[in-house]
Amino acid sequence: MSSDAPRTLLIFCDSLSYYGPQGGLPSDDPRIWPNIVARQLGWDVELIGRIGWTSRDVWWAATQDPRAWAALPRAGAVIFATSGMDSLPSPLPTALRELIRYVRPSWLRRWVRDGYGWVQPKLSPIARPALPPHLSVEYLEMTRGALDFNRPGIPMVASVPSVHIAPTYGMSHRGRPGTVAAINEWAAEHGIPVVDLKEAVAEEVMAGRGNPDGIHWNFEAHQGVADLMLKALAEAGVPHDTTCD
Repeated sequence: MSSDAPRTLLIFCDSLSYYGPQGGLPSDDPRIWPNIVARQLGWDVELIGRIGWTSRDVWWAATQDPRAWAALPRAGAVIFATSGMDSLPSPLPTALRELIRYVRPSWLRRWVRDGYGWVQPKLSPIARPALPPHLSVEYLEMTRGALDFNRPGIPMVASVPSVHIAPTYGMSHRGRPGTVAAINEWAAEHGIPVVDLKEAVAEEVMAGRGNPDGIHWNFEAHQGVADLMLKALAEAGVPHDTTCD
């Protein structure tokens, strides 16, 4: 790579990073926080994620997705922008829930999906999180170790879950405190700055100014996340160009 070529901000994420107030957006939309941050850095972005991803999916992506392999050599920093789905209630074990899409025939799949959609908000207040906190940390640590092995000392930033008022989850987020505590403890052990997504988005989300689904964000919240990410990156040793603010 040429010394004057732009570096890449490698981001592993769930849908919160690329959804806006009306739904999903292309990864190059200038209004979502990954691109706001990249502009300040003068870097490119490699956004690797999908709706519903947990920290387990990040491990799989980092080790199995060739886009991650290609981006890592030129990456200036890595951001783990997941853990939100980890902490959301899941009445069914994640593996079983994800098998719904494979049910055949199609009429049966629709029946199962609709049934689960009816049950989920009713059972969410007593359900366990989609990924137990100790597993979130286990997968994050495996990913950190793999990335650091290939790029020793590369700056990393982690995040802890956002908040939501989603009827589909029965307004419940009882798994959040455990996930927050586990990730903060893990990050402290490795000197990784942590962005609290709640701090960035709570005012907008809880006031109902985000996406009507009650979980994704408006662009004001994306800007708030970008501001905290830039501070965390600076703490990790990645300064940004304040003249671009």
